[in-house]
Amino acid sequence: MVNKELRERIIALIHREVVPAIGCTEPMCVALCTAKATEKLGCRPEKIEALLSANILKNAMGVGIPGTGMIGLPIAIALGALIGKSAYQLEVLKDLTPEALEEGKQYVAGNHISIRQKENITEKLYAEVICSAGDKKTTAVIAGSHTGFIDSPCVAERSAVMKETGGSVVADTDCPLNLRLVYDFATTTPLDEINFILEARTYNMNAAREALKGNYGHNLGKTIDRPLSKGIFGNSIYCHIISRTASACDARMGGAMIPVMSNSGSGNQGICATNPVCVYAKENENTEEELIRALILSHLTAIYIKQSLGKLSALCGCVVASIGSSCGITYLMGGDYERICYSVKNMIANLTGMICDGAKPSCSLKITSGVSTALLSSLLAMEGKCVSSSEGIVDDCVDKSIHNLTSIGADAMCKTDDMVLNIMMSK
Repeated sequence: MVNKELRERIIALIHREVVPAIGCTEPMCVALCTAKATEKLGCRPEKIEALLSANILKNAMGVGIPGTGMIGLPIAIALGALIGKSAYQLEVLKDLTPEALEEGKQYVAGNHISIRQKENITEKLYAEVICSAGDKKTTAVIAGSHTGFIDSPCVAERSAVMKETGGSVVADTDCPLNLRLVYDFATTTPLDEINFILEARTYNMNAAREALKGNYGHNLGKTIDRPLSKGIFGNSIYCHIISRTASACDARMGGAMIPVMSNSGSGNQGICATNPVCVYAKENENTEEELIRALILSHLTAIYIKQSLGKLSALCGCVVASIGSSCGITYLMGGDYERICYSVKNMIANLTGMICDGAKPSCSLKITSGVSTALLSSLLAMEGKCVSSSEGIVDDCVDKSIHNLTSIGADAMCKTDDMVLNIMMSK
């Protein structure tokens, strides 16, 4: 069993990284930053200037803003200033009313908001919001994590401040992980210390049910549930898993005013790390203890991978979260540590290289691809089949395989990220 002091650090890490969020976390991050700057200003801003990293811009351009029927940053920023509360963190806009929405639309129409890319920064997750009224001006800055406020936009000061404010530096240095530690923690920690993870099931399966009440995004989850799809996929565990996962993503990306439990700053990653595991456990009649341990294994694996990949990257987050869910499903199938390592390697051999081209309704398509691969990888692992180190980027060491994946996503795909943003901005 993992010693108590280390267990407490890992539990604190999970509580930092697995949190409720309403809507896509990038526009919510900017709305949160706006709310903080407005609170510091003490009155309604006459002008708001948002300076954002390229990855924040990419992920906020085409996604629905919950409860508004609108997409993109302007309405998120307006509502952050008008009704946002920084204490709500990534649920910053949960007090939205029809009256506030109308006021927000008028604020956007009044040309009070300017948005542009922040130049000469290395952080992929960076939001700086400047609010002004009369001769008074205030600034709020988030860097490194979606809720990581820092005291200054000065590059030289950022790393030191982030350690105290929830930035990614904490996750990387305070509690470094490896897959063996993740597995041991998930499978041996006393249940009363980790059963809080069942909240993720409550939030994210509820989001899947919410999708059935409306027409969100591309209705992928509902489409998979229809008779034609069942004639193709069958009325199977596989069909149910991809339907419930895609449905939750449909609702979230389509602007449903409903919270989901996120992972590492991403609601879609939280959904992808949760719903496949929950559906499989229910249909396979696993015990609640097995479900709890599988969810911890899934979410903590995703957190571990994100420690070296970073919060935002050119690599689609569904790759990371699907690796987590494959680990969780393999565990529920009766797999041991060796079989879980097999499933990770099988995933890396398949999905590496899937690009992130922003948060948007079609993310549900990518999540479906990731979850399908997760199930396939688990089945192969349980058959004792594993992609070998003589094939591609897979290494004999599972942790080295993971770092090969994250090196590609964080470093080698940077030019891909630039090209993706250029294409999106030029349309």
